[in-house]
Amino acid sequence: MPSFSTHKFTARPLAPQTLEMEGISKKTMEEHFKLYQGYVNKANEILEKLEGVDRDPAKANQTFSDIRVLKTELTFALGGIKNHEIYFGHLGGKGGQPGGALAAAIQDNFGSFDAWAKDLKATGIAARGWVWLALDHDYGHLFNYLGDAQNTFPVWNATPILALDTYEHAYFIDYGAARAGYIDQFMKVLDWKVVEENYARAAKMSGR
Repeated sequence: MPSFSTHKFTARPLAPQTLEMEGISKKTMEEHFKLYQGYVNKANEILEKLEGVDRDPAKANQTFSDIRVLKTELTFALGGIKNHEIYFGHLGGKGGQPGGALAAAIQDNFGSFDAWAKDLKATGIAARGWVWLALDHDYGHLFNYLGDAQNTFPVWNATPILALDTYEHAYFIDYGAARAGYIDQFMKVLDWKVVEENYARAAKMSGR
């Protein structure tokens, strides 16, 4: 089995429906995709450099060393890949509300869909980079987590099933500084079927 250090990432193309959304323009999506492609390229570059990095423990250092820099920045590049693949993957839908097991879980954990949506929007306005709706495998609950960058504030043993990009590049072309309007539109173009599938996979991992 090949090791992670020899893995090569390939950018997943945007689904056609994500280029025809109301309120999030084709221009925004095309420019956004370029940033995602950049994370893919940099992750591959870092992995290539890690193949030849000096792994002598005497050369490693927590203040500065080649292995520290490469492994730290790899988390940023990987976050940029994974966050965007979740985000792009559930865009292009018709909004509304989820059904089935996910709807029941949101009801159980937030009290109602409207309460969850209100919390997501407030979290999105408070975030500097990302919001994730994630299933915590230890406690079995859903929660809207906040991240200020691609790799900040991860919650261990929790799987994101929905990702909201709140970096300005996700909305500035279409909304300027009006992030709240962008979040409202994001909700209108969510494909809940994809999010429901993400939840089903995460719940299966939890044995629920």
